[in-house]
Amino acid sequence: MEFGRVENIDAVDFALPKDDKYTLALFKGLKKKKAAPQIFIGCAKWGRPDWIGKIYPKGTKPTDFLKHYVQHYNCIELNAFFYQLFPVSTVEKWAALAPDDFKFCPKFTNSITHIRRLKNAQKETDAFLETVHGFGKKLGTSFIQLGDNFGPKHYESIHDYLKSLPKDFDVALEFRNHEWFTDNTVADETWHLMKELGVTSIITDTSGRRDVLSMRLTTPKAFIRYVGNGLHPTDYKRIDEWIERIATWLEEGLQTLYFFIHQHDELYSPELSKYMIDGLNKRCGLKLKPPTLLNGYQAPLF
Repeated sequence: MEFGRVENIDAVDFALPKDDKYTLALFKGLKKKKAAPQIFIGCAKWGRPDWIGKIYPKGTKPTDFLKHYVQHYNCIELNAFFYQLFPVSTVEKWAALAPDDFKFCPKFTNSITHIRRLKNAQKETDAFLETVHGFGKKLGTSFIQLGDNFGPKHYESIHDYLKSLPKDFDVALEFRNHEWFTDNTVADETWHLMKELGVTSIITDTSGRRDVLSMRLTTPKAFIRYVGNGLHPTDYKRIDEWIERIATWLEEGLQTLYFFIHQHDELYSPELSKYMIDGLNKRCGLKLKPPTLLNGYQAPLF
């Protein structure tokens, strides 16, 4: 993921903001449930030849990457859907390789979000919905990513589109235009609509766009897209802070967590995801399965 990339990492303030007012209000209104939260931690893609010898055994063929990926993770963020729709038969084949508790989280195609810009996109949306339903019970939260130039002035398109989606379809929305995170009436109305419709707000944590790190939840589900910097020391410190925030949210009643590890070079995503899962297990008393790294990786001590 190139979004928010910067050259001078040391100049970035990576501190997490305080919880937004929407998040505080959401937790205040929740009835605490005794059921264990659902926690999914994974990467953005499985097609990484440079993971051979890391989480894929030596000699693994590209056609077997997914078979090995699902042995290490319980979810995948499918950015590939942004560029093309795959045949339903392919989607069903992928689903068959994954365990019952695995979740695929496809991104809405760019024909819907960036070409049609959510308008007159029923045909494309129907095709997307038909395809992703091929995942069956292994379909997780699908997500809409809006471009930098998609600001609050386009709110009618967002409102109409969200209302047009099936009520039982699990969807999250990522804003990238800075005006969505300022105090203005149209933005507030949109955030309220998302809460009413059960549309999850995506939190993006990347170096050069700290403005989109809203810490704003619209449902009892957190969908976090974290972008690291090649195992720079700040990557680990940022993950430590996220672990503390997630621990607080779980205590407040968070029901579902999706946390996707990105790197500008995805080579190092397995190491950072292992660090994340090990830390979350230790902090929250969980028993999440971390990826098994074949390269003898050891997390640094701070």
